[in-house]
Amino acid sequence: MKCTSTIILIAGIIAGLTACNKSLDKVPLDSPSSASFYKDATEVEMGILGCYKSLNWELKTARPWPVMLDNCADISWNRSAHAVQDLGNGTATSTNGSAEVAWTQCYKSIGRANFLLDNIDRAKATLAEAYYRQVIAEARWVRAFNYFLLTEMFGDVPLVTKSISLEESNLERTSKADVVTFILNEMDESVADLPAFNTGNITGRATKVAAYALKARVALYNGQWQPAADAANAARAIGHYGLYADYSNLFNYTGEYCKEQIFSLQYTKGVLTHSNSNFLSSRLAGGVANEVPTQQMVDSYECTDGLTIDKSPLYNTAKPFEKRDPRLAMSIVLPGSTYYGYQFETHPDSLKVWNYNVTPAVRVSNTDATNQYATFTGYMWRKWTDIKDMKDDENCEGDIVIMRYAELLLIYAEAKIEANQIDESVYKALDSVRTRVGMPVVPRGQTQDYMRSLVRRERKVELANEGHRLFDIRRWKIAEQVMKGPRYGRSRTAWLNTAPVLDANSTPDYSNVSNTSIMRVIENMVFNPKRDYLWPVPNIEVLTTKGLVKQNDNW
Repeated sequence: MKCTSTIILIAGIIAGLTACNKSLDKVPLDSPSSASFYKDATEVEMGILGCYKSLNWELKTARPWPVMLDNCADISWNRSAHAVQDLGNGTATSTNGSAEVAWTQCYKSIGRANFLLDNIDRAKATLAEAYYRQVIAEARWVRAFNYFLLTEMFGDVPLVTKSISLEESNLERTSKADVVTFILNEMDESVADLPAFNTGNITGRATKVAAYALKARVALYNGQWQPAADAANAARAIGHYGLYADYSNLFNYTGEYCKEQIFSLQYTKGVLTHSNSNFLSSRLAGGVANEVPTQQMVDSYECTDGLTIDKSPLYNTAKPFEKRDPRLAMSIVLPGSTYYGYQFETHPDSLKVWNYNVTPAVRVSNTDATNQYATFTGYMWRKWTDIKDMKDDENCEGDIVIMRYAELLLIYAEAKIEANQIDESVYKALDSVRTRVGMPVVPRGQTQDYMRSLVRRERKVELANEGHRLFDIRRWKIAEQVMKGPRYGRSRTAWLNTAPVLDANSTPDYSNVSNTSIMRVIENMVFNPKRDYLWPVPNIEVLTTKGLVKQNDNW
């Protein structure tokens, strides 16, 4: 049944509350009456956990939204989720299902937060004062995070800060600038009541660091350089968090509760799971190869000397994956590598490959070369997959990181670069991210243009497949450059005879390559800069509010 976000807000969405953190006991799944909720600390805890759970929504079945968002940009492609695919190639309409899901789920989450904020005083007498104030701050964080997503996806949106009745449900859109101001003020006002950080395996509840991180991100995305840098610094100054030494394990079970994770979406078998391993992994590993990185993504990684592939003497067109930024092989499954215990090859003549999951290793039929639905680009995402999920790949419980320490460093660096305040602290922030994986430090004394190009490339490769890319290319106003023309996969039989030229935004241009015809064109993208910098407001929202919620331009 179709229903608008404003109607969803009425109910408060109490039903289906479940634990948002693996360290917490599962809470009851009953649906208490909104007339009596909340009466004590137990129900308040249920309420805030329900708020966090409402962040775990999917752009497409069983795939968390952060993992799917990059398929709407230039670095990844989805084979079967056509609504997501259409948002990425410029053919979406105002009835696009994924845009509607995003709008509806964000307002559903806002509804939960508003209901808690409106009704927590019913239980105030039973609560410790510090806990009472903390829960209010947590709910405000959840609400603010949803408004961050809504403004980046849709621009101006209705700003709803209380539970509303049916009679109040037709609300006009508030300007993005005003919503951004609301978010920043909410973080300023609530940060004092949050714990500085969480310990142990608690990564799914808001903290002071998460509040500062959200403020830093929102300020950066909206061109407020000094507030962004200050908030990132405030988060770092609290301590506790830092870079995890092993980038290759940061996104699997080994690194799940590491010191780098500031906030993660929580998943637990028997409560809530996803199917990342099934959709991201190769055919031979039992997956369906649905979401895959593009050739443009692969060609964006530097060589180990810190130069891009079009400038580095280390780049070898016959061995294009050698002497490259280690994050390439840590994030992406490359031909010739091992994945889930199998040799990964996509050459059509590679009919047999090695299975290292048994001793001694044996040769097996290679469905990554023969299955018609094997990876369309010749690559797979390694990030967000773990061999632990291989035998139950539609029931994964790996948490999805949506805020981490490396992003704080990149926010700080970019804000200072854009403010043209490039000092040693900027170089050190970037050096920390790069040297963690063995990449060289940034040469000192660079221009603002050089540093801008570098930090944009760092965001592209460091945060790949984490849901940041779409918002980055929009705010940098480069989407009309990167989201048009062919979306490439590699040739399965040969290599390009020269490296593409990378522009200031690390977008590969293949016009200088004489044998581009060997590459697989996955699709041709179009981008209308007068329309596609925002997603369409769900058409049903426009119709049911009788025009009070107006459609975005040219949709």
